[in-house]
Amino acid sequence: MAEDQLHVVFGAGQVGRALAAQLSDKGHSVRTVSLHPPDGVGSDVDCRIADVTDTEAAIDAAKGASVVYQCLGVPYTQWPTKFPPLQRNVIGAAEHADALLVTLENVYAYGDTDGRPLTEDLPLSATTSKGRARAAMTVELLEAEQAGRVSISIGRASDFFGPGVAQSVLGARVFANAIAGKRCDFIGNVDLPHTYSYVPDMAKCLATLGTDPRAVGQVWHLPGPETVTTRALLDIIADRVGHTVAVRNVPRSAMHVLGVFSPMMRGLAEMSYEFEQPFVLDTSKYEATFGATPTLLTSAIDDTMAWYRAQGSPR
Repeated sequence: MAEDQLHVVFGAGQVGRALAAQLSDKGHSVRTVSLHPPDGVGSDVDCRIADVTDTEAAIDAAKGASVVYQCLGVPYTQWPTKFPPLQRNVIGAAEHADALLVTLENVYAYGDTDGRPLTEDLPLSATTSKGRARAAMTVELLEAEQAGRVSISIGRASDFFGPGVAQSVLGARVFANAIAGKRCDFIGNVDLPHTYSYVPDMAKCLATLGTDPRAVGQVWHLPGPETVTTRALLDIIADRVGHTVAVRNVPRSAMHVLGVFSPMMRGLAEMSYEFEQPFVLDTSKYEATFGATPTLLTSAIDDTMAWYRAQGSPR
């Protein structure tokens, strides 16, 4: 795609900002769309303030776009009610602009796969409320494509981490706690392999999906650092902080109680199956098509810890 085409990124959170930077570095014209002014976005990026719950505002924000990216987020516990209408408006905005729509998804829609690797051809069989919401959103995307309303490409990632990511299972309660010498809160079995996606890698892959015609009309699992057990990942963190990183495991039975005080824990309760069996994202389809040079896990952890150290006291 030509470098002078406009790429519009809906959502200026960690992934949206990283994606905007990737696209700008590649020489594309970039606009971000968010409810509040984003931090850390380069001066060459057009930052548009808009309420995407307003259909006309979403359409106006995407005017002139050749590619639209859906990287929006909503409070974790409000997914089923707030997320589908937002995506619906982004679909409409891409349709009005006659733009390719690249959508970032997670893997909740697959549901419990009993430890089998996650591949793009799995059925959307989720039984959790967030999983069903995600599956319904995917169906809406596919139906919009089949109706000829919009061309799409879908990128899926696992639990993500990286600089700036605090509200995640691999966020402040792991990195900030480890740096401060506190126990890391974790759910499930830390001795099982679990794929964690790294935000800069996710952004790089999404930029590819928006600029390579081979991506159109398909679902892609986005490559990232090598998959290891969560304990092995915590051992790397321990090596970096110079002391043992103790783990406070939160059993499923306690998650609902903790959820009274922690919205994140409450939201994670129904997703605990992901941490009670191997949870491995198969990214071989993307790698075979586009190639991939994801960040090494040690480097990703080093960069994430550097960001947390720069923040000062734990969050």
